[in-house]
Amino acid sequence: MQSSGDEMKGGRPNGVSRRGEIMQNLRNPKEYIENNLMIRNKRNQIVPLILKPAQVKLYSAIREEHAAGRPVQIIILKARQEGFSTVTEAMMFQDSATRELVQTFIIAHRDDSTANLFHMNKLFYDCLSAPIKPMRKNSNAKELVFENPTKKAAEKEGNPGLRSRIRCVTAGGGGVGRSDTLTNVHASEFAFWPGDKMSTLTGILQAVPNDPDTMVIIESTANGYNEFKDLWDGAVAGTNGWRPLFFAWFEDPDYQMKVEPGTEWTDEERELRRVYHLTEEQLSWRRWAIKHKCNGDVNLFHQEYPGCPEEAFLFSGTPFFNNEKIVLYLAQALKTEPAAVGAFSYPEPSAEGGKPVGWKWRADRRTGYIKVWKKPESGVPYVIGADTAGDGSDRFVAWVIDNTTGKQAAELCFTKGSILFTRQLYCLGLWYNTALIAVETNYNSYVSMKLEEWHYPKLYIREESVDSYTHRLSRKYGFQTTSRTRPVILESLQTIMDEAPGWVASAETLREMLHFVYNEERRPEAEAGEHDDRVMAAAICYFCRSQQTAQRALPGGKKVEWRPDQYEDYYNADEEGKAYLIQEWGSPW
Repeated sequence: MQSSGDEMKGGRPNGVSRRGEIMQNLRNPKEYIENNLMIRNKRNQIVPLILKPAQVKLYSAIREEHAAGRPVQIIILKARQEGFSTVTEAMMFQDSATRELVQTFIIAHRDDSTANLFHMNKLFYDCLSAPIKPMRKNSNAKELVFENPTKKAAEKEGNPGLRSRIRCVTAGGGGVGRSDTLTNVHASEFAFWPGDKMSTLTGILQAVPNDPDTMVIIESTANGYNEFKDLWDGAVAGTNGWRPLFFAWFEDPDYQMKVEPGTEWTDEERELRRVYHLTEEQLSWRRWAIKHKCNGDVNLFHQEYPGCPEEAFLFSGTPFFNNEKIVLYLAQALKTEPAAVGAFSYPEPSAEGGKPVGWKWRADRRTGYIKVWKKPESGVPYVIGADTAGDGSDRFVAWVIDNTTGKQAAELCFTKGSILFTRQLYCLGLWYNTALIAVETNYNSYVSMKLEEWHYPKLYIREESVDSYTHRLSRKYGFQTTSRTRPVILESLQTIMDEAPGWVASAETLREMLHFVYNEERRPEAEAGEHDDRVMAAAICYFCRSQQTAQRALPGGKKVEWRPDQYEDYYNADEEGKAYLIQEWGSPW
């Protein structure tokens, strides 16, 4: 934006080309905003708009997209009243008030919100100093039209003004935005738009050309599981072209209060302080906001003032796990990178369905599908629970724990087919000191059968039925999820998550747990559109760990390889018999 002393030629400073002016305006809006725009603050005072840290974070993201030459497409999940509508309006006003032929379109969820956004833009305009105030044409609609208001054709032809405009409307009207070619779009509180949200948004987006000088910002607080949640998930997954930005409540410096003398914090508040590095003043404000802004409803606070994205969408059903606790550990897991990511490589087996030989671990953070938080340690016993694809799921998952601590060590997840999963699982088990592997066999028995065929040394053995000839319990490899076993393994996992949620290292597993809810028949399952493969693999893993030792082998101890029939005899024996067999055969651990 030019200074008041600039000499103008054709509406631009001398020597500045049209493209040069456009790029100058795109790259320097912060100076324009903080030196020229005024807002009405929460105390009803007219003050300069000085960007707060969270607003600067959004501003910087917009600048990064412009600098990369990309059209700006940002979706914002936020807490209440952090000022993102304000900075978005300011950016779009600056563009409209300094550049020719800019069409800015603002759409809000309610009429009063539309009016507020229009009045914000009108205040921006009214408070501009005369040298930088563009000509404005009168309009009865909620819009600012920056063009010469004269009715004299010759005068208007010689000096038309910017011919840019800012238009504010309310969602819900038919054909909103479809007839325009739009430069900037601000979709405010999208989660609360009435009617068919996606149809309205899609119609608007058709009017935005694929041009690096365009900007579309969708911002909203959460409103349960609706189209906004779908857009957000796609942005996080990188599948829909939107750049996701989340802003927690504690990023706003206004959200803090004086701590009253004698204040005692609850265990939950102390944990919040540890995980999010909060101050006591922030905890004091949180306590006040729950009481005065959320009617004492902490769940409503989580939705209106989330600390992480998952918390915002948390309470749409009846959760099976303690979601408040899981959210805290999820925030921690998201900050912890795996020690390694990769897969196992090996020469292609010559026989169809052959086992891998000569395998080795290959690190590859870009394409690897095995995440490792703790690499195998000598003498440590491990357990792997595996959930196979089937019954509507196309994902294979293997979940690894250190059986001496119960902590997760690794996780495998992909959709590449049974034989590749079996080979990777075989290598994974051997790599983790010949871990005990428990494979779910309900819908896919191929994996368990192959491991048995390849003589994997340590497979989980389940009790089946009484053999009519020997009158002994027959035993088969693999875990079966039935109406009897499913509640048992899930309740066991529920207890672990209540007492030791820190055992889980995988953010993806914790996310699945957040979406694991009771249905109308009180049966716990994944919500519609969500997965539970990791949840089930973890449940199987912890339930089956009793068939693996929990003692770390001492260095130099005798260690031998057992055949599958030796393991079967061992697990059939009582404690005295097990001790005798180890004495006779030597320990495989």
